[in-house]
Amino acid sequence: MLSNPNIDLVSRFLRLPLEQRQQFYQRLQSRGMSFAQLPIAAIREDGQHLPLSYAQERQWFLWQLDPDSAAYHVPGALRLSGRLDKAALQRSFDALVARHESLRTRLHLGDEQRSQEVLAHAVVRIAESPVDEARLKARVEAEIARPFDLQQGPLLRVSLLTLSEDEHVLVLVQHHIVSDGWSMGVMVQELMQRYAAYSQGEDCTLAPLPIQYADYALWQRRWMEAGEKARQLAYWRELLGGTQPVLELPLDHPRPAQQSFLGARQDIALEPALVAGVKALAQGEGVTLFMLLLASFQAFLYRYSGQQDIRVGVPIANRNRVETESLIGFFVNTQVLKADLDGQMSFAQLLQHTKRRALEAQAHQDLPFEQLVEALQPERTLSHNPLFQVMFNHQANTQASARQLPGLRVANLEWETRSAQFDLSLDTQESADGVRASLTYATDLFGAATASRMLRHWLGLLRVAVANPALPLQDLAVLDAAEREQIVYQWNATARDYPVQRCVHELIEAQVARAPQAPALRFGDVSLSYAELNRRANRL
Repeated sequence: MLSNPNIDLVSRFLRLPLEQRQQFYQRLQSRGMSFAQLPIAAIREDGQHLPLSYAQERQWFLWQLDPDSAAYHVPGALRLSGRLDKAALQRSFDALVARHESLRTRLHLGDEQRSQEVLAHAVVRIAESPVDEARLKARVEAEIARPFDLQQGPLLRVSLLTLSEDEHVLVLVQHHIVSDGWSMGVMVQELMQRYAAYSQGEDCTLAPLPIQYADYALWQRRWMEAGEKARQLAYWRELLGGTQPVLELPLDHPRPAQQSFLGARQDIALEPALVAGVKALAQGEGVTLFMLLLASFQAFLYRYSGQQDIRVGVPIANRNRVETESLIGFFVNTQVLKADLDGQMSFAQLLQHTKRRALEAQAHQDLPFEQLVEALQPERTLSHNPLFQVMFNHQANTQASARQLPGLRVANLEWETRSAQFDLSLDTQESADGVRASLTYATDLFGAATASRMLRHWLGLLRVAVANPALPLQDLAVLDAAEREQIVYQWNATARDYPVQRCVHELIEAQVARAPQAPALRFGDVSLSYAELNRRANRL
C-alpha cells in the first residue's frame, strides 16, 4: 500500500465533517494547491455499506426503468483454439474475483439511500455448454442479452461454449455499474497473465492494488462535495447553460415516448490514402486524430440537421491517476463537447474550435456527468438522452485481435450489436492495420439503409474536408456523385410532352377518363378527385 504524508493528509480530509472539509479545500485552493494532485486514500471499514459513485447512481436509475435491457452490459468474447486447461481457467477467475472487489459487489436499496456491499468471498462459476458453429453467434448474443439482478449479483457472468475438444468460446459479461470498456481490457489482460502461469504449474504474483473501486467512489463524493463540483460546474454551466437543444436529425420513424435501447451497427474501413491524409492534416493543424475525426462528425451533424449548436457526448476513461489504472470498476465519465457552427466557417477553423473546446473540457473532466445533468436541469423525458443524443468515441492503438498462450491461440470474436444507448454513436478505432469506423444506431429511429447512407455521407464529407480544409462547411459535399445525379436531375426530370393544339380543360377530361378517383386538388383536409372536380366544373 502507498504510505506517505500526502496519504495521511487525504485520509484526514476525507474523515472531516462537510463544513470542515469545505474549509480545508478552500485553504488548499488559496495556496495554489490542487486536491486533484493528491493520491486517493482508503478510509473505509470492512463490511461497511458504502455510497455509490455518481455514475453508479444513474446506472441504478436506468436499470430500474428497464431491468431486462442489455444496453448497459459490458461484454467480451474470446475464441480459444487449442488444448484448454479448464482448471487453470477457473483458478484464474477465482484469483481475479479475489483481487477486484467490484466483482464481489452487490447493491442495496435501503430506506433512505442506495449503497454497495463488498462480499468477503464470491465465486464466479464458468457455465459450460456445447454449441455448433452455425448457432455460435446467436448463443453469444443470447448470453450478452441475459439480464442481471443488481441486488443479488454476481455482476460478472462467464460462459464457456464448446465447439469441439480443442475449440471453445469464452463469453464474459459484466454490468456497467461495476465495469467499463477499460475494465474489460484489465480483466482480459489479467486472465491471460494468470492462465499463462497456472497452466504451466507456476504462481502468478501481481502488484497489489493500492485502492478498490469503493474507495474511489467515497473519495470522489467527498472531494466533489468539498468544493470541486462548484469549481468545475462553473465552466460547464457557462458553456452549456440555458436552453438545452435536442438534435433533430431526419428520422425514419417517429421518436417513441420511451427509448427501447434496441440498436444495430454498421461498420466501414477508411481507405489507406484517406487515413494518410487525415494524419497529415491533423499534424499540419496541430490537432490530434481524435479532434479531427470529432470535428468531421460535428460538421456532418450540422449538415444533416441544419442546427448550429451541435452537442456530442464524448466518453473519457477517467484513469489519469496511477491508483485507478489497474482497477475494474465504473470510472468512465462523459463530457458534452459543444460546437458553434455556421456555414461560412471553414473546416480548418472548425478544427481549431474543436481543439480549444476539447482542451478546456480536459481541464474540467472530473465533474461527473450525472452532476452536470442535475445542475442544468434539462427537460426530463424518457424519449432521449439528456444534454446530448449522439456520441463519438475514438480508440487509439487498439490491441491486435489474436494473442498466444501456452498451447492456446486467443482471438477476439465479433458479434452483432443489438442495443444502442443513444440515437447515434460513431466509434473509430485506430490500429496498426488502419482506421475503422462503426455507427451504432437506435433501430426505433433509423433503418439499416439510412444508417448505411449516413456512414457513407460522413466518410464522403471527411474526404472532401481533408482534401480542401479551407472549404466552408456549407460547401462540404455530403452526397456522392450518383446520389447527386438521382436527387438533382432524375427526380426532377418531370417534363412531359403535351399536344399544343389541345386546351387545358380537354387535358383534364382525358385525365378524368384515365383515373377518375385519383386526387386532383387538396386544400387543408379537403380532397377532390378528378371526377368530382370535373362534375363541379361542368356546373359552372
